[in-house]
Amino acid sequence: MDGFFDILIIGSGAAGLSLALQTADNAKVAILSKGDLSAGSTSWAQGGIAAVLGEDDTIQSHIEDTLVAGDGLCDEDTVSFVVREGHKAIDDLIKNGVHFSKNNKMEDGYGYHLTQEGGHSHRRIIHVDDATGAAVQTTLEEKVLKHPNITVFENHIAIDLITNRNLVEYALGGDETCFGAYVFDIKAEKTKTISSRTTVLATGGASRVYLYTSNPDGSTGDGIAMAWRAGCEVANMEFNQFHPTCLFHAEAKSFLISEALRGEGAKLLLPSGEQFMKRYDPRAELAPRDVVARAIDAEMKKLGLDFVYLDISHRSQDFIIGQFPNIYRRCRELGFDITKEPIPVVPAAHYTCGGVVTDLDGRANLDNLYAIGETSYTGLHGANRMASNSLLECLVYASSAAKHIVENIDKIANPPAIRLWDESNVVDSDEEVVVSHNWKELRHLMWDYVGIVRTDKRLERALRRIEMLEGEIQDYYGNFHITKDLLELRNIVTTAELIVRCAMARKESRGLHYTTDYPETLAEAKNTILTPEKQ
Repeated sequence: MDGFFDILIIGSGAAGLSLALQTADNAKVAILSKGDLSAGSTSWAQGGIAAVLGEDDTIQSHIEDTLVAGDGLCDEDTVSFVVREGHKAIDDLIKNGVHFSKNNKMEDGYGYHLTQEGGHSHRRIIHVDDATGAAVQTTLEEKVLKHPNITVFENHIAIDLITNRNLVEYALGGDETCFGAYVFDIKAEKTKTISSRTTVLATGGASRVYLYTSNPDGSTGDGIAMAWRAGCEVANMEFNQFHPTCLFHAEAKSFLISEALRGEGAKLLLPSGEQFMKRYDPRAELAPRDVVARAIDAEMKKLGLDFVYLDISHRSQDFIIGQFPNIYRRCRELGFDITKEPIPVVPAAHYTCGGVVTDLDGRANLDNLYAIGETSYTGLHGANRMASNSLLECLVYASSAAKHIVENIDKIANPPAIRLWDESNVVDSDEEVVVSHNWKELRHLMWDYVGIVRTDKRLERALRRIEMLEGEIQDYYGNFHITKDLLELRNIVTTAELIVRCAMARKESRGLHYTTDYPETLAEAKNTILTPEKQ
């Protein structure tokens, strides 16, 4: 055994770090990060956090906006729960030292500047300039690294969850339980067994399954795939949010142009200078992301374009640089001056709205396992996540899960004896090219066949090829020593299959799932829930 902890948190973004800080006074906590502590998606979040803070805003308005964006599939109890906890989540961040952008107008967000983004009817996005996620991540990291009860394992990737089948004395029957995880130390190239009373998946989403994405390299669906292999239900994986505006430039790897630009008046333009969004939705640039992304995709296909333009140059230079300093700086580095000219943008995979099914405490249907943040399906986002509700969900569910864990941790016995990781029958690979080739093929086919607009035929083609890739990858996994790339490929191909199977099951167009074979929305909204077959 390589280590025992009361709580093992797999993932080191806003959700995982928040939960660690709220439990560490009462438990011994381990945080697993497969890169540096700040390598996850939180640091990349630009816009901000949605919460009812302004005097002219209301809880009911935020609830209604979220329900509208979710296109009939939001769980109303979940939405109400998250929105009502928003103010407290912001207060907690302020107490921890996050310095949100101020506003001289004291009536606007009790002294903080609030922006408005697509789908919101009020200004309710509190932010730190245009780098909110980085500010939140840095603040939480500083607290975590100073806490004596928290151990951080950087450059460690979880292989699989440890369940009943991994016990030394495995017996059929009884409740399936999580006892920790098998882990791969990337730098030492060594496997470890870390046991825990409680395990938390906070591994983020799976947008790296697509060729073009706004996400960091680590967004490979690890938690979703591990939970699925362990027997957890997964829901609504067909709802992949494509952010409408990523910078189109060969050197601008995954650089997002924040929703907040459109909230402050930026317009989408064709090369001719024509505005086109009002042809698709009366809300124009402030329509929900799925509407905007499909509109851009349609114009690109109709006119044979590689990109469209986003223009905020009609605002003053001081306003643009003051409001969006990081976007301004990065665009200037790449040769664009957003104060004087429009910039080329293209949709890219951005957010996984489905995931591991959980309750309001973040509990999955495997005892002692929780899933929080983008890894989970809570019912908040429904068929389409509204802008800036993601960090809110991370913070609220980190708190609710932490509360439940602290209240119950003393009732959970130490894990029984666990079988150690066995790699006696594997050898070093002399065919690493197989991993890189399968990785490229998978991301291309997902982009071509399971993208913004889908058809039955495209989905069927995708599933056939994914099943072939799964066989190849599993054969490779079973015969050669593991690597980080192989583990991520194994997870992403599992996630790809879940996305396709959910998409094939939905015989309608709703929210982020649009198919030309079923362009209408059904009268009754139903979740797509997949249940693993018992091993």
